[in-house]
Amino acid sequence: MSKKFFFLFLFLLAFSASALAVEFSAESVANQRGVERKGKFFFKPDKIRMEQKQPDMITITRVDKKVVWSIMPKDKLYMEMKFAEDSRKPFTQEKMEGETERKAVGNETIQGHPTKKYLITYSKGNKTEQIYQWWATDIQFPIKTAAVDGSWSSEYRKIKIGPQPDSLFDIPAGFQKIQMPAGSAVQQ
Repeated sequence: MSKKFFFLFLFLLAFSASALAVEFSAESVANQRGVERKGKFFFKPDKIRMEQKQPDMITITRVDKKVVWSIMPKDKLYMEMKFAEDSRKPFTQEKMEGETERKAVGNETIQGHPTKKYLITYSKGNKTEQIYQWWATDIQFPIKTAAVDGSWSSEYRKIKIGPQPDSLFDIPAGFQKIQMPAGSAVQQ
């Protein structure tokens, strides 16, 4: 997965989650131009954990601490990035950052979850873009998001609703912090 696509995926995820969502785990499936990447996903309000195998990386987003940790399990290392000061607000609403229009275009059932499908127009910098989002009404979470042109999509499958251990959202014991490369940051 390209770095640009990974951060776009993080952006869409972070600005689509709801504080009303239930805790769950799932298989994450990202597709970019026909290349599929699977991972694991764990969610608690204000806490997200994403695991991927290529590269072997765990990303923990702690909105409550305004931080994102990128963890490299094989090397027992992690990097820390700070969130913008207002990063907590988007987790309390369905609307994503930069959103200028949200148009309901139908209802669908995905992976057994009833969803409302939206066409969302948003601005990022000087660009205006559109995506589709399938908002699961039972868990109050976007379980699928896709580019209107079909160039990429992300989806959560095999969703298991239930409490997630707090330990999933902390840096493992014995891991060493390293500095972010110059010019790297999570921009919200």
